[in-house]
Parts: sequence; structure tokens; C-alpha cells
Amino acid sequence: MAVRVGVLGATGAVGQRLIQLLDPHPDFDLACVTASDESAGKSYREAAKWRIEMAIPDDVAEMTVRRTDADDIPDDVDLLFSSLPSSVGEAVEPGLCEAGYVVSSNSSNDRTADDVPLVIPEVNGDHVDLLEVQQDERGWDGALLKNPNCSTITMVPTLAALDREFGLDAVRVSTLQAVSGAGYSGVSSMEIIDNAIPHIGGEEEKMETEARKLLGSFDGAEVQWHDADVAASCNRIPTLDGHLENVWADLSGDVSTGEAADAMREFPSPDLPSSPDPLIHVFEEPDRPQPRLDRMHGDGMAVTAGGFRETSGGVQYNCLAHNTLRGAAGASVLNGELLAEKGWV
Repeated sequence: MAVRVGVLGATGAVGQRLIQLLDPHPDFDLACVTASDESAGKSYREAAKWRIEMAIPDDVAEMTVRRTDADDIPDDVDLLFSSLPSSVGEAVEPGLCEAGYVVSSNSSNDRTADDVPLVIPEVNGDHVDLLEVQQDERGWDGALLKNPNCSTITMVPTLAALDREFGLDAVRVSTLQAVSGAGYSGVSSMEIIDNAIPHIGGEEEKMETEARKLLGSFDGAEVQWHDADVAASCNRIPTLDGHLENVWADLSGDVSTGEAADAMREFPSPDLPSSPDPLIHVFEEPDRPQPRLDRMHGDGMAVTAGGFRETSGGVQYNCLAHNTLRGAAGASVLNGELLAEKGWV
């Protein structure tokens, strides 16, 4: 039987991507959409300024938008996908979990909280068991699971592959991030056309902390963060979708470019509907991956890598992922699939 799900913040850019992914999903039945009080009571078609390349699904278009409040969400909804701004998520997600809802959230609040699992299912799916600790400590009937930042999620699968085979000592990363990562009105055309912006507020810190939590180990009580040193420089460039990243990984032993590429090719993908196989597509060409050409690998859920070079400490390479699919909405849906597989919904 399909799991009944809802989308919080359904009119925004990530909320629209969630609807795109959930409406045809084999295991989820989209039963509820919420937005701000200004949108509540309207049909979704009226409330959402739809910007996805496909049409609004007919059944979703006629749904009545609800308030993002436990009192206005049907009791028979089993799982909520949150695309709320972090300030709103911080205010309302705990109350929803206390009311008994399980929330798979893309919002940045609480990602590094000790009792909140931060998960990429292909990398650290076992961290979902931290929810038992969370429920015990907070007294919740529901639960809160987070996916990482869109730039973090691009590089961490590649780092996990290297760490598993060779041991990871340090990471340096410089990003070239698409404008969609800032939301539809996040960067004006006058600011970004013919330009690159060498700062994205808070982004470096997210990459440096979230990566270490994701690559850490769960001992049944807490997550021991990975001890690799991670440093990031984040840049906004005028591509629409797809975050391209230049990564320097220092490894514990001597590694050839071929060995590093093979480790990524062979990194396993779980049997979840939204997880691509292979998870990491490796290019032989030195000028790939490229955002326009490669962001839709694996229906936008794969990570691509290429341009491998040996360095004095390990390897340098480039990696890419679609930031609003793999990096945001798709990541939340994938975590929802993991929650269903583990019996949390």
C-alpha cells in the first residue's frame, strides 16, 4: 500500500521539484501540500508560480493548499517532505515531529544537531538509526531526518568511495554553483550575467561540517564525525542547474588516477527507487563533467566525475550533480524511501 505523503513549502522551487518527483512515485501517494498563510486556502494552481519544465500534475493543481501547521495537516499522512526556509523549518518542524509526523527535510536547520541524522542513503544509510536516540531524548512520536546541502551532496559520494578504499586525510574543494541553488529570485540577472560571485553566505561552513558528519560512523548512540580536514571555497556562476566542483583529496596512501576512478565506479548503490545505478558515473574525457551536458545522468540523481590527476597527497578531480534534484528534492525523496524501507513510515 502506498505511503501517504505531504510537501511542506510546496510552492517554492524545491517544493515544485518535490511534486515533480512525488506525483508519479511508485510507493508514495501525494495527499497534502502546504505553504504560507497567504497561499493557504487557494488551489495549488493559483498559489504556485510554476517554473518546472513539465506541466503541473492535474490532481495536484486542484489540491487546496493548507497551512504549515499540525492542526491543518491530515492525520493519515505518514511522511512529510520539508522544503521550508531554514528559519521556518526551525520554528515548525519540531512541533510536527512532536505531533507524530515523520519529516524528511531539505531545510538547513538542525543538520549538525547531535541527535538528528544527516543522511545520503548510499553513503551512510545506517545513520537513520539515530532516530531511536532522537525519539528517546526528545519524547517525540515522530522523527526528523535531514539531507545535506546541495554542494555537500555533490562531493561526498566521491569522497566516501575514496575513503572506503584508501582512507581520507584532507579535502580542498572549490565550487562553481548554479543560480538555481539560490532560488528563483536569489540572484538577480544584473548581478550574475557576465560575472562570477566568489562568495555564497554560509555555504563554505556547511560543506566543511556536513561532509565530516556524513562520512562519520554511527556507534548506536552517536555519530563520530570523520577527522578529515575539509576546506571549501564556494562560487556562484551563471549556469541554471548543476553544481560543478573541483576537489583535491589527500589520501592515506599512494593512489593512481585509475584506482581512484575505479573506486568511484564500483561504489555501490542501494535498492531504492530513486537511487541510480551506478551512483557515480566516471568520465574518461578530461573536459567532463559539464553542467549542461551531464547534470541529468541517472534522471538527475547521479553524481558524475572526471578530470582525474595525481597530486603529491592523493588525487584531484572534478565532480558534478544536479543541485535541485540530487542536491535537494531528490535527496529528500531518497531519504523518504530509506525511512519506508527501515519501517519508520
